[in-house]
This record gives sequence, structure tokens and C-alpha cells, in this order.
Amino acid sequence: MDQTLRYTTRFRVRFNETDPLGIVWHGHYITYFEDGREAFGEALGIAYRHISDQGYLAPVVKCCCEYKLPLRYGDWADVETVFINNPAAKMIFRYTIRNAAKQVMATGETIQVFTDTNGDLMLTNPPFFAEWKGKHGLL
Repeated sequence: MDQTLRYTTRFRVRFNETDPLGIVWHGHYITYFEDGREAFGEALGIAYRHISDQGYLAPVVKCCCEYKLPLRYGDWADVETVFINNPAAKMIFRYTIRNAAKQVMATGETIQVFTDTNGDLMLTNPPFFAEWKGKHGLL
């Protein structure tokens, strides 16, 4: 059984995240993606601490963001994080940030690979990751 794993978390734009134009500085969207990814991981049992407890790291090797509409100070928004299943030893996440009116403000994607604690790339899925995928019907 293949299923899509997703998790949505809400945040509020802080004053220090805005630029002199009063809109969110573009680099903060990457932080919002990470906040979504961490919330996803905590909720679904694949957080950074779970990965490191197994003796692995998961560095981000690719990140992209498409800006659609600006967020502003005080706005409430949701970041939806979706795990994209694939057979390789990596994690792909796609993000959609929506404002309170459900307008799409930004979309993006990150790719993470697995390394051991020495930084050596894992070419096959670590056992804990294969187990996690099996638990969620992703094998």
C-alpha cells in the first residue's frame, strides 16, 4: 500500500523576519520549510534526533523555493510538508506555504541524503529508514 505522508504546521510571521519593505525576507522561507520538516519528523518518527540516535546524519544537499505572494509581519500561515517516496537512500520533501486565506504564498523542495557520522555517503537505505518506510506503507 503506497500512501502520501504529509503534515501541516502553523506559524506567525515575526517582525524580525521582515525586510524594510515590510515583507518576509526571502531567506526565511527556507527556515519555514525546515520548521515544517522538523514538525513532520517529530509527528511521524523521523526527526533529526531519531536519525542521529541511529548513527546517521541527513544533510540537505538541495533546496529550492518559488515565491508566489509575499507574507507580511503578523500574518498567520501554514506550511504543509509532504514526503516524496522514492527508492534511493534520500529524503525528498515538498512544501506549500499558505496564508490564512489559503492562498499559496510559496512552494519548495528539499533533498537530504544519509551519511554516517564521518560524513561518508550511504548508497543504500539505512536499516532504520527502510523500517520507517515499511511502517508507513512506503516500500
